[in-house]
Amino acid sequence: MKKLNGITDVFFDLDHTLWDFDKNSALTFEKIFEMNKIKIHLDAFLSFYEPINLNYWKLYREERIDKASLRFGRLHDAFEALDFKVPEDMIYRLSSDYIEHLPSFNHLFDHTLEILDYLYRNYNLHIITNGFEEVQHGKLINSKIYNYFKTITNSEKVGVKKPHPKIFNHALKVANVNAGQSVMIGDNYEADILGAINIGMDAIFVGASYKEVYRTVKRVDDLIQIKRYL
Repeated sequence: MKKLNGITDVFFDLDHTLWDFDKNSALTFEKIFEMNKIKIHLDAFLSFYEPINLNYWKLYREERIDKASLRFGRLHDAFEALDFKVPEDMIYRLSSDYIEHLPSFNHLFDHTLEILDYLYRNYNLHIITNGFEEVQHGKLINSKIYNYFKTITNSEKVGVKKPHPKIFNHALKVANVNAGQSVMIGDNYEADILGAINIGMDAIFVGASYKEVYRTVKRVDDLIQIKRYL
């Protein structure tokens, strides 16, 4: 596998790339349902919630809904799909509890610390995330990976979300590096990979899914395989 030449800075997405969002999210729901005495089968709820949540995040990235609509709608729609009646005020409470408790669970994907240790010795590391600012900071701190990163660019501060070029250009400016010296690593083809490529960065897609469109893109199944390129 050919190594990337001239790269000095590595930009990571956080959720679903380093931080195991689905696992941590499931543990959070288990906790808040117990706290609020919601008697629901967790696996059944998650089977509806997870695809609904992904769709809401797509709408949020595309500026078609705001943060409040995302937080309420994904829960409301999941309960509706299950035909499980939850009062509106309880949905708002669960939404708030979810955001509060999510950073308390901090499972990372396999080899996250190993690849960060490896890269930290030779590259400047950074985060570009679309997640909510108040939550992302807690995730980085509590999972003990905050100190690996020289800069953290959050969409809420910049005012646009990946794949908008403004967030990538802002991240490069803050990091004081050129696009040609930088690589973006993430799990979302549209937001992370195309967003980076469109402003002249290199990119590495992390994930097991393999579509025709990905064949021209550098790709790894496991974070440790990043060593093939860097």
